[in-house]
Amino acid sequence: MTLRTCLIMMTALAVITDNLIIPFYPQYFAERFDNPPEQHVGLYLAVVSLVVMSVFPLWARLAKRVHPVRILISAQLMAGSLTAACYFIDSLPLFWVVSLLMVVFKGSYLLMYPYVMSLQQQDNHTQTIGTLSVVVHFGAILGAALGGLILQIMNIGDVFLVMAAGDFIQMAICMHLVRGYLPAPGEQPASDDAPVKNESRSLPAIYRLCLVMLLFYFVGYVTRPFFAVYWQQVAHWNSEMAAGFVYALPGAVAVLALWWGRRATQQGNTRDGILAGLLLGAVATFIQGFGDQWLILLGRVLFGWALYQVTVRLDALLFELSSPEHYAVDFSKINIFQCLGNMGSAYGAGLLVSHYGQAMPFWVGAVGLLLTAALFPLLVRKPKAV
Repeated sequence: MTLRTCLIMMTALAVITDNLIIPFYPQYFAERFDNPPEQHVGLYLAVVSLVVMSVFPLWARLAKRVHPVRILISAQLMAGSLTAACYFIDSLPLFWVVSLLMVVFKGSYLLMYPYVMSLQQQDNHTQTIGTLSVVVHFGAILGAALGGLILQIMNIGDVFLVMAAGDFIQMAICMHLVRGYLPAPGEQPASDDAPVKNESRSLPAIYRLCLVMLLFYFVGYVTRPFFAVYWQQVAHWNSEMAAGFVYALPGAVAVLALWWGRRATQQGNTRDGILAGLLLGAVATFIQGFGDQWLILLGRVLFGWALYQVTVRLDALLFELSSPEHYAVDFSKINIFQCLGNMGSAYGAGLLVSHYGQAMPFWVGAVGLLLTAALFPLLVRKPKAV
């Protein structure tokens, strides 16, 4: 098994375990902490994004001195210990403190993304991003489904014990990689796809891409925090497991999208399809707001296709504009704006739901995706042909 395969498998495990609780935070807060208002849940999810945004640049700078896999050994030990501690907490203020510390250490696994990219030739970036995107989306399917299953057959707090086990398994994988896979300090990794240096790095273009990411992640994810609750209110199949599957349905579509788009990604057309994806995403988000379960299912399928096309190509643009030695630092810049978008979407969703009802995030998301489609060609221009 290659180093790249091990890293991708570890990423999949991290995504699965992290998604066990994310779709069900409203239900968890209601049961464990005496039903706080929707704004509180939205605020918590926003602060989670803020924490990830704030600490990841520090992880990226540390990774310049210490190998990312070695960092993860200690970080996942701390993350697993704090996650297990959340199982025993029934005080809301204490949960905030411990769980946010948990997020600080869990966020270190994002280092795997730029590290895997640094092992690849630039021509393979879009395909590799597509593979990682499918891993993330398929992991979200399994995580949400398993989370729904746990809520049906176990106590809701048991989710944190399963998440902690995942962190400790990641730590064990990292220890295995350190012993047998990592090159010695100063030695180049053995790989058939040794990365080619890219001397051109456009910081202004990267920051303009950051603005696009900020808007896209806000409007694209504003429907997520309360989607499971929304589905259970309007659908006939309203169990927690069904809600988890429908929540993660776009991930299943991502697998099909990767296969369908493999020929285009091999040609490196990173900008192709972004506008069409944004417009399709707007339509898909809009039809989910009508409260009909069949329209919601159709919207989830269309949204999954659109989300995959846009996110993969936007990420590929970053690595096209950056250079291998700056991947982690530039990815941390993009991650800040992605987290700002997620933070705004989480808190905004709580406000929208509490004041205007469960359908309003879908209307706001649809309009926002149209706005993103209008601004994208103005902010991220195609390079002039030489």
